[in-house]
Amino acid sequence: MRIAIIALGSRGDVQPYIALGKGLKAAGHIVRLLTHENFEVLVTSHGLEFCPMHGNVQEIVESQEMRELLEKGNFITITSHTARLTQRATISWVQQGLVACQGMDLLLVGVGGLYLGISLAQKLGLPLLQAYVFPFTPTKTFPGVLFPQSIARFGGAVNWLSHHLVRQIMWQGSRTADASARKQVLNLPVASFFGPYNTSHLHRYPILYGFSPSVIPKPSDWKNTHVTGYWFLDAEPNWTPPPALMEFLQSGEPPVYIGFGSMGSRDPEQTADVVLQALAKTQQRAVMLSGWSGLHKENLPDSVYLVDSIPHSWIFGRVTAVVHHGGAGTTAAGLRAGVPTIIIPFFGDQGFWGQRVASLGVGTEPIPRKQLTAERLAQAIQLAVADQTMRQRAADLGAKIRNEDGIANAVAVIKEMENIQLASSRVKNS
Repeated sequence: MRIAIIALGSRGDVQPYIALGKGLKAAGHIVRLLTHENFEVLVTSHGLEFCPMHGNVQEIVESQEMRELLEKGNFITITSHTARLTQRATISWVQQGLVACQGMDLLLVGVGGLYLGISLAQKLGLPLLQAYVFPFTPTKTFPGVLFPQSIARFGGAVNWLSHHLVRQIMWQGSRTADASARKQVLNLPVASFFGPYNTSHLHRYPILYGFSPSVIPKPSDWKNTHVTGYWFLDAEPNWTPPPALMEFLQSGEPPVYIGFGSMGSRDPEQTADVVLQALAKTQQRAVMLSGWSGLHKENLPDSVYLVDSIPHSWIFGRVTAVVHHGGAGTTAAGLRAGVPTIIIPFFGDQGFWGQRVASLGVGTEPIPRKQLTAERLAQAIQLAVADQTMRQRAADLGAKIRNEDGIANAVAVIKEMENIQLASSRVKNS
């Protein structure tokens, strides 16, 4: 099959779909990935066809306005800001997507490309396969990802409603742009005020979830849905660490990893000070990631090594605990490594993953970014390093995840879907 994948967002949002695309290509499919311009090298280096979509997420995240919004952590405000940016880009996305999806046999989308994918699938008559990395299907089993998991005490009906509210928050931020694209480019009817969630395109084919059933077991009310295991994109085999980093790792006890990925900060010096104070209190060594947040500190102590970027799959197995923002992909990598996790959520589904890690007993309670202090971080690090029960649970869960093959499982579902389509086509033509 010729498969187009739409993956919009930060690097963490895009990587799982590159991994899935690689698995599909290895199974004999032709795979084209539609994502932001700044990910061209990342996509093509893994042998996938690349279709550029207007915009550079890194530039948006590094803007002063977005840094301030991320630090405040109000998801509604962040969504409103990104919705305004999306409105400017959606017309070009639809135009680019319309060309890129011509001649494809299947369109695969996550949350970032969902509404664009629905519109293109309707216009081109393509099968649409939903493939998510965080829970997006309503369930009575647990609350939606933007809500405190403590509301589960109010029962299944409240959980179910919270998922629908998450969907509405996502949709209302995209509704105006989606309507413009449908009218100006696709000549399609405008979607319902409450979203295109009832369209037949979303209920005809299976739904894939790229996380471990050991982390989130499949709810009983998720029908025609497959929790496959994670879709990991590992470092290239020829990747080698800097000699100075190897020397640092070999010069003492395993350090703590600390990094906040693409999350911006208005004052990276202040963030670095909090981290360094916490490390001093616990007497722990650390590998610190500067990342997109611009985290940096002049005259770092010898016990801290600062890197601009590093594959999680390589470093997480060499540290004693991981401290990060709680992105779905980073959380997955930390859990697979089998070391305790400390999550500092900024916004969105990051709090959900922080609460999930704590409930599994493989990490500490999350510390929201606005509540981060040196004392709280030091207490969390000390617990993660010293609690042997937590460390054993993390190791056991890591072993389970490493034994799963989420990509192979997802590819098998798509293969079965292809076989059903072929059989149906033969019946029609007979």
